[in-house]
Amino acid sequence: MKRRDFLRKSIYSALGGAGLYSAMGNLKLVEAAVRGYGPKAFADYKALVCVFMYGGNDALNMVVPRSGTPYTQYAAARATLALPQSALLPLTPQAGGGASDGASYGLQSAISPGDPIGMSGLQGLFNTGKAAILGNVGTLVAPVTKAQFQAGSVPLPPQLFSHNDQQNYWQTSRSDDARNLGWGGRIADLLFDANPGATIPMTVSLGSESNLARAADTNQYVLGTDGPRYYSHLEWDQERRDAALALMQQGTQTHALERGFAANFNRSRANAIALGTALEGAPPLATPFPNGYLAAQLRMVARLIAVRANLSLKRQIFFVSIGGFDHHDGLLADQPLLLAELSQALDAFYSATVELGVADNVTTFTASDFGRTLSSNGDGSDHGWGAHHFALGGAVRGGRFYGTMPRLQNDGPDDAGWGQIIPTTSVDQYAATLARWFGVGEPELDLIFPNLNNFASRNLGFMA
Repeated sequence: MKRRDFLRKSIYSALGGAGLYSAMGNLKLVEAAVRGYGPKAFADYKALVCVFMYGGNDALNMVVPRSGTPYTQYAAARATLALPQSALLPLTPQAGGGASDGASYGLQSAISPGDPIGMSGLQGLFNTGKAAILGNVGTLVAPVTKAQFQAGSVPLPPQLFSHNDQQNYWQTSRSDDARNLGWGGRIADLLFDANPGATIPMTVSLGSESNLARAADTNQYVLGTDGPRYYSHLEWDQERRDAALALMQQGTQTHALERGFAANFNRSRANAIALGTALEGAPPLATPFPNGYLAAQLRMVARLIAVRANLSLKRQIFFVSIGGFDHHDGLLADQPLLLAELSQALDAFYSATVELGVADNVTTFTASDFGRTLSSNGDGSDHGWGAHHFALGGAVRGGRFYGTMPRLQNDGPDDAGWGQIIPTTSVDQYAATLARWFGVGEPELDLIFPNLNNFASRNLGFMA
């Protein structure tokens, strides 16, 4: 079966389980399915870099109102968690790019001895127009009001407020696919032909596999911060190495599973050798990166981007992560350190893309399980829903707020209950805006994000 026929059959099969979608939506998916799968090859280079904050980042203490009534409401609602105004780094939006509520905002600054600079890196990127803030983003099937949520009259993502389920939904944007394919992986399948001759897959995850990059027809490539992972236990023992490689030679396997394992082994080994060779031949990056695991991951992403031509890559999707954001307690002590690490790493990575001459071709964006409750539990916050996020890069229409900022009032119109803020922008809208810039055609967006048509705006406008 030809690859395109296989993909069409897979798409048709997926439509059969799409019970939440309208008939018109299904027709649009079918129409998209019978079209060609993107261009034969892209002339330019583009990369998406997802930075996932595991644990559920408390974004209400990351992007904070700075003065007047909005700050007073924030301080009253957050109680023991409220940051002092002196701990906020001011954000200066571009003309016409202020927050929807008209408030002035700031990013968390230094409030502990171990956090000397706070989020000054992201502050500088925003104030110079290289980063944008996406307000109150979260998992949604369709727009929902407080009344609709409480009445249960609108479909909701499965298992709201659950770490694993919401991490999965953020990265897949659907729950009816038994294969659990990520939206990054679906993009990689769709645009497979745009990377002709690519040495490694379009999707790359650092550290471990990600749901975001899981695909039906392409494998994600996983590597560490020091480069590709070789089969080290075979490399140092010559006798064992030779025996294992002999077993992997074509024609020596009799069982289909053995042949499948051998094919995967040989492909992985060839990928690792090709990538390792390319990285070894590349000049070192001049941009300094801070210490920390996230910075190490992003430094490796920059190195991979630097050798893109050697690997015949025109499109790449990267997944990196930072953990520790599950702050049921210790929020004021621990979150500043994580946000400082995040900010410094993102600032260094953007500088590296400038050094490599690809700042306009690389877009980095943040994601997390969910936001956290507006209300305080004393020393921390609990599992919430909507949260603010960043997109940054030369193609981002930065220095602006996008989406609708929530009213920071316990039991207010945006509070679903227990301080859980209802999102006003969906993950689908956020991700589809990135995918459109990446090269996914308008009709094909519905293949990747089947709930997108439930929202009035298909394009949030933060990408040039």
